[in-house]
Amino acid sequence: MARYAVRLTRGAEMDLQALHSYVSDARSKEDADALLDRILEAVVTLERFPLRGAVPQELDALGMREFRQLLVSPYRLIYRTVGDLVYIVVIADGRRDMQAFLERRLLGS
Repeated sequence: MARYAVRLTRGAEMDLQALHSYVSDARSKEDADALLDRILEAVVTLERFPLRGAVPQELDALGMREFRQLLVSPYRLIYRTVGDLVYIVVIADGRRDMQAFLERRLLGS
Protein backbone atom coordinates (compact mmCIF):
# COMPACT_ATOMS: atom_id res chain seq x y z
CA MET A 1 0.00 0.00 0.00
CA ALA A 2 1.34 3.41 -0.97
CA ARG A 3 2.23 5.97 1.64
CA TYR A 4 1.46 9.61 1.10
CA ALA A 5 3.38 12.55 2.51
CA VAL A 6 1.17 14.90 4.50
CA ARG A 7 1.95 18.61 4.63
CA LEU A 8 0.26 21.51 6.38
CA THR A 9 0.00 24.69 4.35
CA ARG A 10 1.05 27.95 5.99
CA GLY A 11 -2.63 28.75 6.57
CA ALA A 12 -3.25 25.39 8.28
CA GLU A 13 -0.14 25.86 10.45
CA MET A 14 -1.47 29.25 11.52
CA ASP A 15 -4.90 27.72 12.20
CA LEU A 16 -3.32 25.05 14.40
CA GLN A 17 -1.20 27.57 16.32
CA ALA A 18 -4.20 29.84 16.89
CA LEU A 19 -6.35 26.91 18.01
CA HIS A 20 -3.69 25.67 20.44
CA SER A 21 -3.24 29.17 21.84
CA TYR A 22 -6.99 29.70 22.22
CA VAL A 23 -7.61 26.38 23.99
CA SER A 24 -4.57 26.91 26.19
CA ASP A 25 -5.87 30.33 27.28
CA ALA A 26 -9.54 29.34 27.56
CA ARG A 27 -9.01 26.00 29.30
CA SER A 28 -5.49 24.77 29.94
CA LYS A 29 -2.23 23.93 28.21
CA GLU A 30 -2.92 20.25 28.90
CA ASP A 31 -6.27 20.44 27.08
CA ALA A 32 -4.62 22.27 24.20
CA ASP A 33 -1.87 19.65 23.98
CA ALA A 34 -4.44 16.82 24.09
CA LEU A 35 -6.40 18.44 21.25
CA LEU A 36 -3.22 18.89 19.24
CA ASP A 37 -2.45 15.18 19.75
CA ARG A 38 -5.95 14.20 18.53
CA ILE A 39 -5.59 16.36 15.43
CA LEU A 40 -2.12 15.02 14.64
CA GLU A 41 -3.35 11.43 15.07
CA ALA A 42 -6.03 12.13 12.46
CA VAL A 43 -3.45 13.74 10.16
CA VAL A 44 -1.23 10.64 10.31
CA THR A 45 -4.10 8.45 9.04
CA LEU A 46 -3.97 10.37 5.76
CA GLU A 47 -0.55 8.84 5.03
CA ARG A 48 -2.31 5.57 4.16
CA PHE A 49 -5.90 6.60 3.48
CA PRO A 50 -5.93 10.06 1.86
CA LEU A 51 -9.31 9.62 0.18
CA ARG A 52 -11.14 8.52 3.32
CA GLY A 53 -12.68 11.90 4.07
CA ALA A 54 -15.91 13.22 2.62
CA VAL A 55 -16.11 16.19 0.28
CA PRO A 56 -17.17 19.20 2.37
CA GLN A 57 -20.75 20.09 1.41
CA GLU A 58 -19.89 23.80 1.21
CA LEU A 59 -17.22 23.11 -1.41
CA ASP A 60 -19.27 20.47 -3.21
CA ALA A 61 -21.95 23.14 -3.72
CA LEU A 62 -19.29 25.26 -5.47
CA GLY A 63 -18.20 22.36 -7.66
CA MET A 64 -14.92 21.98 -5.77
CA ARG A 65 -14.77 18.21 -5.32
CA GLU A 66 -10.98 17.94 -5.02
CA PHE A 67 -11.12 18.83 -1.33
CA ARG A 68 -11.99 16.41 1.46
CA GLN A 69 -12.35 16.71 5.21
CA LEU A 70 -11.63 14.85 8.41
CA LEU A 71 -13.56 15.59 11.56
CA VAL A 72 -11.92 15.90 14.96
CA SER A 73 -15.08 17.12 16.60
CA PRO A 74 -15.89 19.96 16.52
CA TYR A 75 -12.93 20.79 14.26
CA ARG A 76 -12.70 20.18 10.55
CA LEU A 77 -9.48 19.49 8.68
CA ILE A 78 -9.90 20.37 5.01
CA TYR A 79 -7.34 18.86 2.66
CA ARG A 80 -6.59 17.90 -0.91
CA THR A 81 -4.45 15.21 -2.46
CA VAL A 82 -2.07 16.04 -5.32
CA GLY A 83 -0.14 13.02 -6.57
CA ASP A 84 1.40 11.37 -3.53
CA LEU A 85 1.11 14.49 -1.37
CA VAL A 86 -1.73 15.47 0.95
CA TYR A 87 -2.03 19.18 1.71
CA ILE A 88 -4.03 20.20 4.75
CA VAL A 89 -5.27 23.69 3.93
CA VAL A 90 -7.70 24.52 6.75
CA ILE A 91 -8.15 23.53 10.38
CA ALA A 92 -11.27 25.25 11.68
CA ASP A 93 -14.08 25.01 14.18
CA GLY A 94 -16.96 23.41 12.29
CA ARG A 95 -19.51 25.42 14.27
CA ARG A 96 -18.56 28.63 12.49
CA ASP A 97 -19.97 29.86 9.18
CA MET A 98 -17.85 27.50 7.11
CA GLN A 99 -19.28 28.57 3.76
CA ALA A 100 -18.05 32.15 4.17
CA PHE A 101 -14.79 31.05 5.81
CA LEU A 102 -13.92 28.56 3.06
CA GLU A 103 -14.82 31.00 0.31
CA ARG A 104 -12.49 33.58 1.85
CA ARG A 105 -9.68 31.13 2.50
CA LEU A 106 -9.80 29.03 -0.67
CA LEU A 107 -11.24 31.45 -3.19
CA GLY A 108 -9.88 34.71 -1.81
CA SER A 109 -13.34 36.32 -1.93
